[in-house]
Amino acid sequence: MKISCKKWVRDGLYLGTILLLSALPILAEANGSGEEAAGGEGHNFALIFLWIAIVLLIAKMAGLVEKLGQPAVLGELIVGIVLGNLALFGVNFFEPLKTNVIFTFLAELGVVILLFQIGLESNIREMSRVGLRAGIVAVIGVVVPFVLGTYVVGPMLLPGLASTTYLFLGAALTATSVGITARVFKDLGKLKTSAAQIVLGAAVIDDVLGLVILAVISAIATVGAVGAGLITWILAKAILFLVGSILLGRFLAPFLGKMFSKIHTGHGMKFTMALAFALVFAYVAKLIGLAPIVGAFAAGLVLDAVHFKFFKNPKFCEDIKKAAGGETKISKEMREAIEHHADRHVEELIEPVSYLFVPLFFVWVGMGVDLTTLGDTRVLLLALAITAVAFIGKIVTGFAVEKKDRWIVGFGMVPRGEVGLIFASVGASLGVISEEIFSIVVIMVIITTLCTPPILSALLKRQAA
Repeated sequence: MKISCKKWVRDGLYLGTILLLSALPILAEANGSGEEAAGGEGHNFALIFLWIAIVLLIAKMAGLVEKLGQPAVLGELIVGIVLGNLALFGVNFFEPLKTNVIFTFLAELGVVILLFQIGLESNIREMSRVGLRAGIVAVIGVVVPFVLGTYVVGPMLLPGLASTTYLFLGAALTATSVGITARVFKDLGKLKTSAAQIVLGAAVIDDVLGLVILAVISAIATVGAVGAGLITWILAKAILFLVGSILLGRFLAPFLGKMFSKIHTGHGMKFTMALAFALVFAYVAKLIGLAPIVGAFAAGLVLDAVHFKFFKNPKFCEDIKKAAGGETKISKEMREAIEHHADRHVEELIEPVSYLFVPLFFVWVGMGVDLTTLGDTRVLLLALAITAVAFIGKIVTGFAVEKKDRWIVGFGMVPRGEVGLIFASVGASLGVISEEIFSIVVIMVIITTLCTPPILSALLKRQAA
């Protein structure tokens, strides 16, 4: 296995080097045109196509980190950091991407689709069954890091900044990436353990609470006031939107599903209805002063397989159902298994779209990291201090469960991954997160994302021994 992994990495690096070398003449020729495209690139679609093609290819090659047990988002983020700092070596071809309106739009669309996917994968009924312990872990995992970031380490280590900056720093520390932790539990066959169920359930609740906090803080940053009455109103508005959109969506989704199925029952109509649902919810969220990603997440929570029962299932599902035949035990098991795939069909339809847009978001986020800030010892030390707080703020959640699962739950909640990056990018887009703070948050995300899988894997193996 080790030899195979090394060979895979070697071959991937070899391929990447060939592609990069072959692209150098193009980059050299386009280096100047890239500068010209910074302001009026909206008409130079061919150059934008080239940018997207190169970014996607390199981002996918960065998926090699998965062979090393790391999540793909880490590779995409590192690619963004590298491309965003090539100007330090005289290569300016990718510099216009940082401010390119079209690329920025595609990246923002990517994060909306990502949160829609997270919502689709989160089931309201399943969340309600998570249990008290998962709820307690989630609340501690949000409150402790938020308080530490906003009211303790933020003002202590970064004095003199606006209160909204501290709020965004605290919010970025609240996130937990359920995907990273779930991957570790799955690879080790531990998804059914009590610790895994607590962590995964808490991470979902954690994300919901975090998104509410993000909605509140984004609105505060936009309005420019932090009065108690205003905070209460914004919080109430965020909760009312989430609850109201879920209730209204539950009522409208079956009606819309039936109506659109009368026009066409094909997969194209099913896909269009689902994606339009997400985009409309994102628009409404923005309309009332919340982040569009909150609306996309709510849309995902609303939509269930039952809302698409009038549409056609995938052909292979129907073929297998027909082949299963009678009422034998094997036939029933086959039909039950294939029903799961039929229920996930909307998620599978959205997934190819995420392959295109979501990597663009993480590369774009990584490009916002200015490596020259890391030459400052002060910034590096601040990043390490914030990272230490990020670890402590989640590890304490383990004390809410029984002793044997304490460290597994604590470290399982540590990785920030894509959600932490989303919070930081929203703060940067609103102008309340400086390049320095943004770089600090990204370093924190990278370290927590990189360190958690090996630590959690070692803890799980030790518990099983």
